[in-house]
Amino acid sequence: MIFGKKKATVPTEPMDLDAVMKKFDRESNTRIWEGKARVLVNCLLAIFSLFCIYVTLFASWLEELRLTTFVAFIILLGYLVFPAKKGVQKTNYMPWYDVVLMLCGTGAFCYYACNAVSIIQQGSNFTWYQIIIGIMGIISLIEVCRRSVGLPIVIVACCFILYALFGGLSNPTLWGKLNYIVHYLFYGKEGILSTPINVCSKFIVVFIIFGAFLERTGIADFFIQISNSIVGGFSGGPAKVAVVASALEGMVSGSSVANTVGSGSVTIPLMKKTGYKPEFAAAAEASASTGGQIMPPIMGAAAFLMADYVGVPYSNIVVRAILPAILYFAGIFIAVHLEAKKEGLRGLTKEELPRLLPLLKKTYLLLPLIILIYLVGTSQRSIQYAAAIAIVVAIVVSLFNKENRITPKKVWEALAAGGQGMITVAAACGVAGIIAGTITMTGLANIMINGIVALAGNQVIIALFLTMLCCIVLGMGVPTTANYCIMAATCAPILVRMGVPNIAAHFFVFYFGIVADLTPPVALAAYAGAAIGQANPMKTAFTATKLAIGAFIVPYVFALNPAMLFIDTSVWEVITISVTSIIGIFAVSASLEGYLFHHMPWYQRIISLAGGLLLIYPGWVTDVIGVVLVALMIMMQILTKEKNKVVQTL
Repeated sequence: MIFGKKKATVPTEPMDLDAVMKKFDRESNTRIWEGKARVLVNCLLAIFSLFCIYVTLFASWLEELRLTTFVAFIILLGYLVFPAKKGVQKTNYMPWYDVVLMLCGTGAFCYYACNAVSIIQQGSNFTWYQIIIGIMGIISLIEVCRRSVGLPIVIVACCFILYALFGGLSNPTLWGKLNYIVHYLFYGKEGILSTPINVCSKFIVVFIIFGAFLERTGIADFFIQISNSIVGGFSGGPAKVAVVASALEGMVSGSSVANTVGSGSVTIPLMKKTGYKPEFAAAAEASASTGGQIMPPIMGAAAFLMADYVGVPYSNIVVRAILPAILYFAGIFIAVHLEAKKEGLRGLTKEELPRLLPLLKKTYLLLPLIILIYLVGTSQRSIQYAAAIAIVVAIVVSLFNKENRITPKKVWEALAAGGQGMITVAAACGVAGIIAGTITMTGLANIMINGIVALAGNQVIIALFLTMLCCIVLGMGVPTTANYCIMAATCAPILVRMGVPNIAAHFFVFYFGIVADLTPPVALAAYAGAAIGQANPMKTAFTATKLAIGAFIVPYVFALNPAMLFIDTSVWEVITISVTSIIGIFAVSASLEGYLFHHMPWYQRIISLAGGLLLIYPGWVTDVIGVVLVALMIMMQILTKEKNKVVQTL
């Protein structure tokens, strides 16, 4: 998880949330340190956070020195925090082989850091012991990634390395290939030390620390309470609370599973209590929580990477992400509303709702976010400085909240939590750099691009469909940041070659990498929600996929017509696109639910789906046809409803 694990303070059904997290969230499986050992490990984590803040804001180190020192810290802390396997852990115990791996990996990157200048001047002529050092560094980083992230990304990385070693390179000798691979991936700037780890060390780390501080202000619980107060009393209120709260939490968090467990521990039992089926309740929370990663301004930290890959300001990425994110959450909100109407579900009673006035007095908790968005949006400060200022503001606003006041002890805890949060993201970014570097090194990227372009011919829609499949498959069990890095290196160039605008291509692969958390068979967010709701995991995953239909439709729309991303458009067009798209997503959701004013027969569902899709796609011709079809469906529903009333009267 990127910004720490949040747990609601509202009473819930008995549930071992830690067990759920450990089952579905790899980074929750940590060593057990107690006493002096725990103090020592937390001190190292906090020192790492302070080191990152100092280097990011004040130091002007050589890039190779900065990055190798950063990765050395990640490996050292990675082995201290994460054991080799899941299961019961011995207290204050670390096996000898972990110590060896930790020292070898940390030593390899420290060697590079201490000799950075001479290694840069050395060119490609490396001695045998330098190759051994590079191999140790690569293996130790991959192992940290396996422990903290999981096997899928590691398997992909190992397959690409084996391809380079035994088929992708033309060097005649095995040692020559090994020399080239280590030079490229370890010592060069196209592998581990490439864009992903660079962006992570410069931008993402400060936001991770900011998230750790913000969590301690009690903002997650505030989001749930304010959502309850606003929409909890309406029909199917708890499900709407899940959607609104997850959208708000998405502004500061970037883990689908952690979001699902954090807010789902409150919302899923409430949804079941008001009459939602367990599978639907779990799916609603999972789909809404997954959408947190596409919600500006943080977007699962991938926004920072996208800005670097595309070559545009970070604020530019955030602005373009607004309308697609609104459509995504609007689709889920409408679906849970229609489900509530279809099943005749009520909302929370007046006694169950929190009072709005006391909550409004706590809106000062939003000040860190407001200042962060303002500073980043107006470009008055760099992204790093904006996040640092927001951290200070978070500490200040917490002083007005007795329940969640950030004391010096909590400052230290937040720094330690931020340091631990960096391990998973950085390890994933480092391995993603290995994958991207191997693809570039072997020329596999061009082979893949040429193959899919030839297969698609001149049909962009075919290329989009094939790319979607690649993104979903490669995104299974892979964190957002790493998944996006892989997609940016492999799939985005395919779409660009087919004529899709660069930024639209990157948004496309970003969206479909994320929905892998909902799409069977590896739907981790849906499975976590199912565990809390005691629901069937596979049914939950399929229901979540249906609820998140916007994430499957909207990317095709902005890839085929990037006006939805505010590219080459006007204010009037933006307004038109916003209105028609929201009506369109309403019609699509109604079609999938099979209900509007009453149950819809199959032909009305088809008309509603077709009209909705046409309205979502920008263009006046499609809008006119879409309006006619949706209006026709609504008229059919009204006439059928009136006819049923007459029949019942008779």
